[in-house]
Amino acid sequence: MMNRLFLALLLFSILSITVFAQAPLKGTDMPKAIFYKADGKTFNTDQIGKDSRSLLMLFDATCEHCQKVAANISKRNTELKQVNLYLISQDEFRSINYFMDNFGKNLKTMKNVSVLQDKDHVFIPLFHPKQYPALYLYGKDKKLEFYSSDERDVPRFFSRIAGK
Repeated sequence: MMNRLFLALLLFSILSITVFAQAPLKGTDMPKAIFYKADGKTFNTDQIGKDSRSLLMLFDATCEHCQKVAANISKRNTELKQVNLYLISQDEFRSINYFMDNFGKNLKTMKNVSVLQDKDHVFIPLFHPKQYPALYLYGKDKKLEFYSSDERDVPRFFSRIAGK
């Protein structure tokens, strides 16, 4: 009995690791998900328009890599005018606001930037990030153009946004 339980747990662990280790594939559709704005209103990915490309960033407010990426993106905010940017976190808005005040200050007043909370914890099982931060660039057709969880890839996102 104990051996069967052990084998079942081992199999479950291996399958779980396999599911979460799969990187998002270029050309896949943007998953349908519901997030929350600071005022408590819902925002779902169906509301993301097809008028421009979209850059989604999953972050954790205490993650140093996330902080570096947000600061880097914030410094280059003028290059983001043609892209909708969605900053998404599972943190409480108290932590999210601290993060934005300290690392995304230039992004806070931009009309094309939305800061969202994933309080239902749906992002990870739907988007399959490898780690924090996770960046996803979607085309106007809401198909994935580029994904990375490597902070060193931020310039690659900007060159893709610029069409280089």
